[in-house]
Amino acid sequence: MSARARDSLGGRAAIAGIGATEFSKDSGRSELRLAVEAVRAALDDAGLTPADVDGLVTFTMDTSPEITVAQACGMGELSFFSRVHYGGGAACATVQQAALAVAAGVAEVVVCYRAFNERSGRRFGAGVRHREPSAEGVALGWALPFGLLTPASWVAMAARRYLHAHGLTPEAFGHVAVVDRKYAATNPAAWFHGRPITLADHAASRWIAEPLRLLDCCQETDGGQALVVTSLERARELRRPPAVIAAAAQGSGRAQEQMTSFYRDDLTGLPEMGVVARQLWRTSGCGPADIDVGILYDHFTPFVLMQLEEFGFCGRGEAPDFVAAERLPLNTHGGQLGEAYLHGMNGVAEAVRQVRGTSVNQVPGASRILVTAGTGVPTSGLVLTADG
Repeated sequence: MSARARDSLGGRAAIAGIGATEFSKDSGRSELRLAVEAVRAALDDAGLTPADVDGLVTFTMDTSPEITVAQACGMGELSFFSRVHYGGGAACATVQQAALAVAAGVAEVVVCYRAFNERSGRRFGAGVRHREPSAEGVALGWALPFGLLTPASWVAMAARRYLHAHGLTPEAFGHVAVVDRKYAATNPAAWFHGRPITLADHAASRWIAEPLRLLDCCQETDGGQALVVTSLERARELRRPPAVIAAAAQGSGRAQEQMTSFYRDDLTGLPEMGVVARQLWRTSGCGPADIDVGILYDHFTPFVLMQLEEFGFCGRGEAPDFVAAERLPLNTHGGQLGEAYLHGMNGVAEAVRQVRGTSVNQVPGASRILVTAGTGVPTSGLVLTADG
C-alpha cells in the first residue's frame, strides 16, 4: 500500500480565485481563447494580474500549451509548469501539483486551467477512432475487437456487475441523475438550468450501452475553467476568502488500466479511488461524517455510487439508497451531468463557492468539501476547508 502516513502538504496552500467561460455546445472560438478567458477571470476573481503568475498547470489532453497561454494572457516569466495525465483523473491533481509547487517555494502563484470544445470539436464520447501504437493502448486491444469502443461501453461492464452483485436494477443509477439535475435546474450557469428530471424520465431515456441510459452519461461541453493557487498566507490578503487545500491525493490501483480494468478480482469498486480516499482522510484528519458537501466526478452515474462506497459514506451496495435519501448534498452545481463536462474542473470551482458561501445552491455552514476527479482511470481528490 502506498502513502502509509499523513503527508505534510495539507494547509500550506489555498485556492484564491476561480473563473470560467460560459458553458455551451458551440463556443464559436478557439480552445486557446477559452483558456485565456477562464484564466483572466480567475485572476480577476482573486484580485491578481497576469504579471503575478509564475506557474501554470493543465492536462496532457489540453491543446493550449502553458507557454502559449502565458503569452496570450500577458504573463511574464514562468518558474513552474506541469501537465497531468489520464483525462478527467487529472482534475484535482492539477491543484495538488500547484500546491506542491507553492509549498516548496518553486512558484508563488500557480493557475490551473482546462479548456476545450468538446461538443463542437473533438467529442470524447465518440470513443476510439485512431490510436498510434503504444504500451498504453495495449489494454484497449483486449476490448476493442469485441465492440467495446466507447467510454460508455467500458463503464457498462462494471455497471452490470455492480447491479448483479447487489441485486439491483438500473433505477439505482437514476437517483444520481435526478439529484444532479435537481441542482442544475436552479443553477443559471448550468446547461440544464430549469430542466429537472424524475426517475421516470431516467427510465424512459434511451439505452446507450446497457445498463447505461442516456441520462446516466455526462453531457459534452465547450468551455474553460481556471483556478488560482497560492500560499495560504498570501491568499488571506487577497480579494476572496481562501479555500484551504486541507488534503490532496492521487491514486492508481492494482491492475489499473484506462477505463478497462476488467481483470481485477472485483469489478464493483474503484480501487484507484480507494487509494485517494485513504490519503485524503489521513492528511485532512476528516472522515465521512465530517464532510458537508460531496462533489463527486460524475461522468457516469454508477461510478458516483462506487465512490461513495470507497470513501466509506455507506456500505457496499448501499449507495443507491444513500443518494435517494440525500444524506449528503452531492454535486450542488449540477455536476457534469447537469452543469457542464469540464473534466471535473468546474466541480473544484463549486467546492470553492461552497467554502466561500456563494454557491447558488449553498449548503448552510458548509466548511469541509470533498472533491474527486475522474474514475476508471488513475485519479485524484481534494478536501477543501474554510480558513480557520
